[in-house]
Amino acid sequence: MSPTEEIPTPRGPARADLDPPLGSPTALLVLGHGAGGGVDAPDLTALRDAAVGGGLLVARVTQPYRVAGRRAPAPAGQLDEAWATVLSALLERWTGPPLVVGGRSSGARVACRTATTVGAAGVVALAFPLHPPGRPERSRADELVTGVPTLVVNGDRDPFGVPETGPSVDVVTRPGERHDLRRDPAAVAGIVLDWLHARGWTRP
Repeated sequence: MSPTEEIPTPRGPARADLDPPLGSPTALLVLGHGAGGGVDAPDLTALRDAAVGGGLLVARVTQPYRVAGRRAPAPAGQLDEAWATVLSALLERWTGPPLVVGGRSSGARVACRTATTVGAAGVVALAFPLHPPGRPERSRADELVTGVPTLVVNGDRDPFGVPETGPSVDVVTRPGERHDLRRDPAAVAGIVLDWLHARGWTRP
């Protein structure tokens, strides 16, 4: 079971589940959950396992509204504020390794929006919700302009859409997967680990 810490934020306490690798970490990977879900989503736990095996320290962050037992997400500004506060607390402890942020769905959006603010070296966005279902005109593609290397992994049957590759955005589309990326979480994690490895953020 992962060691869990409660971290105070202006929006109430958040929670961080910490999974360290053997030896010194090659990078710090901080992951956020989807709007109504938690950090035990299959894709997040598969990525945790793969990343820890690759030498990264993984922190899975539960937003204050979920810690308080609510399912309806807080407004974007509050999510971003709480996330940045948690990141600041984690970075006070781990100052050496590169910071990679990410998450699934809503958590991916938070990671993208705050990447520059928190000083991230890269972003991993799982099931990035490009637009509300059936509303492609309400695109959130601008959130993927993070200023740092960004990986998106989406299913080709995701009703929230699939982003396009951009100058610093790599997009991998998983055939047969929907928004939950539940068909083969290990394959999703493998894609992310290869991307991290290519940037020198895993062990050789």
